[in-house]
Amino acid sequence: MQTTAARANRGRTRALVTVLLLGAALSGCGAGQGDGSPAPGRSSSAARPALPPVHAGFDYQIGGAYPPPDGVRVLSRDRAHDPAPGHYNVCYVNGFQAQPDALDWWQRHHPGLVLRTGSGKPVMDTDWNEALLDTSTAAHRKELAGIVGRWIDGCAEKGFQAVEVDNLDSYERSGDRLSRADNVAFAALLTRQAHRRGLAAGQKNAQELLPRRTAMGFDFAVAEECGQYDECDRYAEAYDDRVLDVEYTAEGLAAACRTWGERLSVVRRDLDVRPAGEEGHRYERC
Repeated sequence: MQTTAARANRGRTRALVTVLLLGAALSGCGAGQGDGSPAPGRSSSAARPALPPVHAGFDYQIGGAYPPPDGVRVLSRDRAHDPAPGHYNVCYVNGFQAQPDALDWWQRHHPGLVLRTGSGKPVMDTDWNEALLDTSTAAHRKELAGIVGRWIDGCAEKGFQAVEVDNLDSYERSGDRLSRADNVAFAALLTRQAHRRGLAAGQKNAQELLPRRTAMGFDFAVAEECGQYDECDRYAEAYDDRVLDVEYTAEGLAAACRTWGERLSVVRRDLDVRPAGEEGHRYERC
């Protein structure tokens, strides 16, 4: 289980891309097939997805795209952005919670998919003002997969090679309204859709679910601060070193590099993941 501090760092990065994600959500949320399969007329890929290279130069650009630094082979970018030609590109999707500015859209178009309290109010991740999506029933998961699946389709159509779906651990903030099993089942629908479109699927955080990685169908991991919180070994063992680690402190980078710098893809970014050229931008590798 990630600490509150670890989730805080992740939330800061999500907050920065709210507006971009909302715009993409409004343009890409048309109903797909209910089970998350490609919409009619879309081609699917039977080929095995290409996995990210092990121990490759990595940059985490979900706060804004910019030219990849020298030596970088793997990038993660928000789904509203385009992939970088000649690189392995991972597409960031917030699949288990609603971006803050998107809650009104969900309430208008899919109110039944927002997790609610007994009084009918949305259940919130109060640290980051994100409403949780309701994965508690098979019917809800199927409908949600049709929406998030279209976002995954968009990643494939843009030319990304993989997808990372954030907030797999939303059950921790649900007040016991969601279970690990609910999110494992929903994750399986999303990875199946990614694989249909020829994309590899990355587990984002939630190291406590690593024993269920086969059921979820993930191919690699995107871990935030596994060096800081001494979790890299678990991800490395589960995914044969196919781990993209983002650190936000000098101590975390030092810990990750000291033990895992010769095996995993490690980068340090600023908490706001600012694009290069903006004040406060930080980018370091082992």
